[in-house]
Amino acid sequence: MSDAVRVNLMSKLKRNPLRQQLIGHDFFRRIRSESYSRQQSAIFIGQWWHPLHYFPTFLARSVAQFPDIQSKSAAARILNQETGEGNPNRAHEVIYVESMRLAGFDLQETTEMPPFAETEALVASYAEAAQERFSALGFIFATEVADLAMVSGIGESVRRTTGVRDLEWVAIHVEQEPDHVEQADNSLTQEFSESEEIAILASAEQMWGRWIAFFDRLDREVFATSLVSAS
Repeated sequence: MSDAVRVNLMSKLKRNPLRQQLIGHDFFRRIRSESYSRQQSAIFIGQWWHPLHYFPTFLARSVAQFPDIQSKSAAARILNQETGEGNPNRAHEVIYVESMRLAGFDLQETTEMPPFAETEALVASYAEAAQERFSALGFIFATEVADLAMVSGIGESVRRTTGVRDLEWVAIHVEQEPDHVEQADNSLTQEFSESEEIAILASAEQMWGRWIAFFDRLDREVFATSLVSAS
C-alpha cells in the first residue's frame, strides 16, 4: 500500500462519523456532569467486564486468522500487553478486578453481573469478526482508536462516586494505549484492494455501532435510575 493510500485509509477511519459519535457519546458528558450513585456506577463497571474479558480471545483468534506477519505481529503485541506480558497478575482483566476491589466494588459488581442484550451483541460481534481477516482488522483498529475515551469514562465514574482517584487499570491504559494505537496502524500497512478497504471500513463501522448501542443502553440504565432515585 502506498503511503498516500494508507494515509487516506487511516483518515477515513479516524474521521468516520461513527467513531466521532462514539467518543463524543452523551453518556460520557453525563458521567462528568450529572449526579449518580455508586450503584449506578456499578452498572457501567459490571457491563464493561464482558468485552474486557473477551478481548484477548478475540486478539488470539485474529492472530491465527491473519496470513501476513505484519498483522500477526501487531495484534500479538497488543495481546501480549493485554495478558500481562508474561505475568498473568499484570493482565488487564486482573488489574481491572483488583482496581475495582480497591475502590469498593466486589465481584458481584464486576465479573458476575449478567450482560445486557447490547453487551452480549457486542461480544458476539467480536467473536464473529475474528473469523475473517478484514473484519478482524477493522475491529482491532476501531477498538483501539476509541478505547482510551471509554476507559477514561470508567475512571471518571469511579472517581466521582467513590473518591478514589488513582486506578491502576486506567493508568496502564494511559501508558500502553499509544502503543496499541500504533500497532493498530501497523496492522494496516500491507496492500489492500478497493474491495478489501471497503470491507475494513465496514467492519470498523459495525464495531463502533455496537459500542454506541452499548453506551445507549448504559445511558438509559444509569441515568434513568438516577432520575428515579432523585424523585
